[in-house]
Amino acid sequence: MTLLVYLVGWLIFTAGVCWALVSMHVAHHAVAVTAVIMVGLGVLTGATRARTRDR
Repeated sequence: MTLLVYLVGWLIFTAGVCWALVSMHVAHHAVAVTAVIMVGLGVLTGATRARTRDR
């Protein structure tokens, strides 16, 4: 459950960053790459943090 809450928060943060990039007229492929990297980092950090809390 901790991982799910963490990932939802991370996805909201990623969406905000992508929205800001689109508002600044950054190329769409750069926004997509940024989103993929941020979601990957969110999964990695969420899994490591949730693993220590859920024990």
